[in-house]
Amino acid sequence: MKLSFYKYQGAGNDFVMIDDRNKNFPIQPQWIERLCDRHFGIGADGLILLQKDDKTDFRMVYFNADGNESSMCGNGGRCIVRFAQDLNLIENETTFIATDGLHQAVIKQERIELKMSDVASIQQFDDHLFLNTGSPHHVEFVDNLAEINVKEKGAKIRYGAPYFEAGSNVNFVQKTAENHFKIRTYERGVEDETLACGTGVTAAAIAANELNLLSKNEVTLETLGGFLNVRFQKNDEGNYENIWLSGPAKMVFKGEIDINESE
Repeated sequence: MKLSFYKYQGAGNDFVMIDDRNKNFPIQPQWIERLCDRHFGIGADGLILLQKDDKTDFRMVYFNADGNESSMCGNGGRCIVRFAQDLNLIENETTFIATDGLHQAVIKQERIELKMSDVASIQQFDDHLFLNTGSPHHVEFVDNLAEINVKEKGAKIRYGAPYFEAGSNVNFVQKTAENHFKIRTYERGVEDETLACGTGVTAAAIAANELNLLSKNEVTLETLGGFLNVRFQKNDEGNYENIWLSGPAKMVFKGEIDINESE
């Protein structure tokens, strides 16, 4: 069976994209894992299916590189918007459904702005914060970001208490200027550091605001793969809403692969 695919990236966070409007894609975790393998497959941080939806422009179904369906992916959300535009399904604005609910997006030339889920619960501890921005995130502010072994320390936190098997993404963040931060992220499901994480930078921006590290409600975050921006509003109840993630997203290449070789 020949599978047509597209490869997209947003700030270096890369995804295999499948036009699955006819629902022909065989959802097998071992196949997805193999397609995402950087040596034996296409290579990606995850795989995304674009499917039909009755009430919105399309449905986003996201799988981690380990083959398992996962929670929301911010950069993946921005990439699927670009994919939908390239398929001539949308023009410059869209609404779509994902695992965490309804999303809006606006396309502004090279950049795509994606509205993220509201955040109501933020847990603050002595050395980190925990919040869910569509995916769970442990956020730790540090002074020595370049020296941290993200894969080793991230894995230890991801599998340790209180996260255990369900796990959490783990972010290490360093303030470098006013409303400007550097961030490195260990992603569960990839089980490694990735070049960027959209829900991670969103979590870091909100966490920075909770710690009074911001002078305004718009933040620039420098990932290993490029720059992302987050803006938000905090309402009178202390909840975060109108959260927008902005950054580049584009197609890298497209092709065909024999899915039988991915078993």
